[in-house]
Formats: sequence, C-alpha cells, structure tokens
Amino acid sequence: MRVFTFLRQAEPETLEISRAAEIFETTLQVLKNRVRLRYKRDLAVSELLSQEDVELIAELSGCPPPTHPALCLQQNQLDKYRSISGICNNRQNPHWGAANIALVRWLPAQYEDRERQPKGWNHRRLYNGFQLPPVLEVSKKIMKSSHKPKDAAYSQLLVEWGQYIDHDITFTPSSPSKTAFMEGADCLSTCENVHPCFPIESHDMMSGSQSCMPFFRSAPACFSTFGPSTGEPLQRQQTNSITSFLDASVVYGHTPKLQSSLRDLSSPDGKLAINKQYKDPKGRPYLPFVTKLPSDCLQDSNDPQGERVECFAAGDTRANEGLTLTSLHTLWLREHNRIGGTLKRLNYHWSAETVYQETRKIVGAMHQIITMRDYVPKIIGPESFEQYIGPYEGYDPTINPSASNVFATAAFRFGHATVTPILRRLNESFQEHEHFRPLRLHNSFFTPWRIVREGGIEPVLRGIIGTAATAVSTDKLMAEEVTEDLVVLNISQKMDLAALNMQRGRDHALPGYNDWRAFCGLKQIKTEDDLGDIIGNRRVAEKILKMYKHPNNIDVWLGGLVESLLPGSRTGPLFSCLIGKQMKVLRDGDRFWWEAQGMFTEQQKAELTKSSLSRIICDNSDITTLPRDPFRLGKYPSDHLSCQHIPPINLEAWREEKSRGEPDRV
Repeated sequence: MRVFTFLRQAEPETLEISRAAEIFETTLQVLKNRVRLRYKRDLAVSELLSQEDVELIAELSGCPPPTHPALCLQQNQLDKYRSISGICNNRQNPHWGAANIALVRWLPAQYEDRERQPKGWNHRRLYNGFQLPPVLEVSKKIMKSSHKPKDAAYSQLLVEWGQYIDHDITFTPSSPSKTAFMEGADCLSTCENVHPCFPIESHDMMSGSQSCMPFFRSAPACFSTFGPSTGEPLQRQQTNSITSFLDASVVYGHTPKLQSSLRDLSSPDGKLAINKQYKDPKGRPYLPFVTKLPSDCLQDSNDPQGERVECFAAGDTRANEGLTLTSLHTLWLREHNRIGGTLKRLNYHWSAETVYQETRKIVGAMHQIITMRDYVPKIIGPESFEQYIGPYEGYDPTINPSASNVFATAAFRFGHATVTPILRRLNESFQEHEHFRPLRLHNSFFTPWRIVREGGIEPVLRGIIGTAATAVSTDKLMAEEVTEDLVVLNISQKMDLAALNMQRGRDHALPGYNDWRAFCGLKQIKTEDDLGDIIGNRRVAEKILKMYKHPNNIDVWLGGLVESLLPGSRTGPLFSCLIGKQMKVLRDGDRFWWEAQGMFTEQQKAELTKSSLSRIICDNSDITTLPRDPFRLGKYPSDHLSCQHIPPINLEAWREEKSRGEPDRV
C-alpha cells in the first residue's frame, strides 16, 4: 500500500473486491502452473476449467455475486433518485455504469499471453518484428518540454474542469498488494516483471543505481462483475471503482458508507458536513477533514504554531491532489448546502432526506449541463459534437453507459498535456496577489493548508479564470513539472506522468494507435509521410517512427496526443471520436439524465438551463465579477460581468403546493 497510497486510494469496499479479484486470478495462475509442470505445456484457463468451476473459484475468492434485475424492480425509490453506487440505473442490466465493475472494452485486449500479461512484459516479445520502446525513453525524447505555449481562447479553468469531471467518471485503483504474490518481491525496489509489479525501465541511469521506476499494475476486476461487453470472460479486466455516470459522485461519493460520512445527518436541511475547525475569512465553510488522522497531506513548515491542516474529505479521494481541485470541491460543497437551505425554506414539510436527495438531483443536473453544454464542445469541436453526440433523443436502455478502458486510460488523459507548470494566484483586480506568490505546480500537490492559511479558494479560482490555458503543441507536449517533478506521496523518487500514462496503457493491454484509428473510421498510418500529415510536424513524426519502428506499435495515448487539433477543438480526430462516443453513451444510457422524461418539470428544466459555473462561483465565493463563460479567457475588467448580471436559478420552481398554506401540526 506504500505506492500511490494517496493518489490511488480506493474505498474499503473497492479494496475488498480488488483483493478478491487478485485471489481469483492468482488461483487460476497456480492451477495453470501445476498443469504446465505436469504436461510440459501451457494451457488456457478455458481449456482447464468449466464455467461452473470458474464461478465456484470466484465465489470462494470473495467476488460479490451479480445483482439480479428483479431486485431493481423492488426498489421503488430508484424510480425517483439514483442509487449512490449507480446500481439499477439500468433495470435489466443492474451493473451497467455502477461502481466497482470492469471498464468496458470497445476493442479486444492485447495481452501477451492472451489472458493477463501486459504489452512489454516479455522483453523478447516482438511486435511487427520489433520490441516496444521503453516508455521512459519515449517520454524523454518526444514528450518533455521546458516551455508550454498558451491558449488565447480559453482559461486554465477549462483544463481544471476536465480533471474534476474525469474524477466524476473514472477511477482505476492500483493493486492493493505491495509485493509480488508468489515471488514476494517488493514492488518499490524490484526491476523484475512479477505481478503486480510492472516497473518502468530506464537506460540512462548511472551504473549501479536503480534502473527502474516503481509501477503497480491496476487492480483486476472481479470475475462476477464481467458483462458481455467487457471482453473475453477470463481475460484480466480493470475496475472502475466509481460510478461512470455524470452524477456528481465527486461530491457525494459512490458507496452508502462514504455518502453517510459526508453528510451532516443532524441537519434538517439535508446538508453536507463541513469543517469544524476552520472557515474562510467571510465565514464560509471548508470541506471536512478525513477521519483517519494524522492524514498524509503535507504541512506548512513555516507555521510557528505547528497546527496541522489535514486532508479534506470529499466524494472523491483525489480532492487534495492540487489546490484547484480542492477549490472546485469546496465550491460544490457550499452550493449543495446553499440549495438545500433554500429548498427547506420553500418546502418546510420535506424531510431532511427529501431535501438532500432533491438537492443532489439538482447538483447532478448542473454537473451534466456545465460539462455537456459548456465543456465538451470546446474539447472535441462543434463538428465532432454533432457527429458523435448530436441532440438528445431520450433514455435508451439498450446503451451501456459504463466507462470504456480506452477513454479512462488514454483519450481523457489528453488533458495531461495541458497541465500548467505554474499556478498563479490573483487578487480582486485579477493581478498577481500581493501576499500569495505564484507556485510551481509540485509545490501545490497535497497542500490543503494553503487554502486555509493563504486566502481561501478565491486567489486560486481567480488564478485559473484569469490565466490562459496551456495549449497542446506537437513538439511541446508535457511540462517538465510532470515529467521531472511529479510528486506521489510516500515514493521517494520523482515520477514521470507521460511514462506512467503509456505504461498504464500497456498494463491495460490497450490496442495500438492504428487499431483505434480504424475503430473510429479514420485513415490508418502506413508511412512516415502519413504520420507527418496527421500531426503536421515531419520532425516529430520521424522521431516517433524511429523509436517505434512500425506505425502499428505506437501507444494510443501518444498517437492521439500528437495529432493536429480539429478546428475549434482541443483534441485531434482520434480523441475527439473516443471522447465523443463516451459522452454520448454516458448521456443516452443514463436513466436519470436531467433531460430524461419525468426527471424534472418543464419549469424546472427551464431554470436548470440557466446553470453556469460563473453563477456557482458568484454564489459561493467572494468573487464578484467574472466572464459569463469562465472557460473563455476574458480581460479584466472589460470582459467581466458583475454577478448581478449573471442569471441565477430560481428555486421557486421546486416549491410544492403544500408549502403555500399553514404548516401541519406535528
């Protein structure tokens, strides 16, 4: 558990399922090894065991049984409100989109042994006649950049929203074991490929020093959670430990236990719990602290009192990764409590549970609207939005809304190339703050104390609204801050995000770049000229093919990232396709999508369309002017509006008739 203990910290329920999955997979491996010793040849698990045998091993390993559709029909409340785990959103396929199920495969996995060995596991293995290049070498020669260009159209908030909303859709936990199962090797120190250790090799270290970077494989999914669309039933699949839906699980959590821990159960207004120790200068609440103390978050070394500011608790455990994420989480905590208080005043007869669920429903709708209306078209471009998503035509129960492996592991990681190396903090005039200087990105990781002691969330929010987004550039892909100085708690080495992403794609056995271009109906790469045309840079195309030797060997994350951007988008053709397809199924396969029949009245829908991130910031912070669309970069003050001119949602649309009369006697 020492590797990625914070960055990849999963809920206890997920850890339990992951351990069961690893027991299941290791059991199958033990059986295969015994057969190999006896018969002197390898056999696939499907040749050794019947379906009944496999189901029994899964049950004995502790994998949870599948949910029967009949259970969904018995839960009347599931007609009105989502389950916290996403279970029974689809009545016939209860696990579709739910937490702790396998990421779906849109193309078959490419394991080296057809079952679980990642691409690059066996060093002698050739792909199209060549070995795959080490990911660290690819990062150093192609990805690293000391300078990143700026995007004149958009603010850094566009980048930060992408990370925030990614945390609402996918979370793939790493293996819960810290040592190799059968060999006992420590994954922090071994350079051998022994499950679950898949270290990133390095050829440029000095002789005698460590020649690899630690890497844990993603936790496998349990056999019993596989659906028909996840691939071969006995292939290793990876887990999405949170709900796939755009449902604000990032605010509320994805398990009943986590949900309860985040609520103020004594509140008649159905409010979320707030921090008992600290408030901002205007008395606004901060997120509560985590219950397990002392937490792993870093502390202010210059604080004379030495008072600890612990990690904040939110619906997603990654809320403390950076100050911008923490600030967005804080906004939505305040927004829930603001709406809940108003709904209770309008409907005094509502129970705390009704207020909570109705507020959660509104906040979920806001997440969907801001993401699909204001964010996605800017990322994939208006033409791709029309081609892959199109207008809403209602809920379709035949669509599986589960997050796909390629989306989670490659396509939606396009944003890693737009990470800014400097976090600016701005004052009320959107100028450099007099007291809070700009921060190198690695000095903002896991530092919630900076929110409490350095002016609250406002300087951070103004910084990302008032700073141009980092642009994607084919020859300047990744900031050195994340290829040289990535901080992962409890690992003494600095990590390389580009190398981690490519290694993760190989760990998940994702097919190569050309396979995915074919999947999207795009022209496949055959020559250096083809690649040069697609990325618009001959020199980079030459470097890539010099390393990979064959176009079919190119890692999908790298290939998608270097493509020339489509007009009006921030992604190339491949990632626009994959992100567009994912967003469409998240919308059309969600029974509780805000536009679905019966979710809201026409009057309520009309009010919800007024939702904007600008208004959320106005209502829950000290910021009084900002652009109408804060994802677009505007100059201060000429392109800013006063909050008085940014329309709010009128919650009167949620008033029930009963509240218009006298209160009932209790």
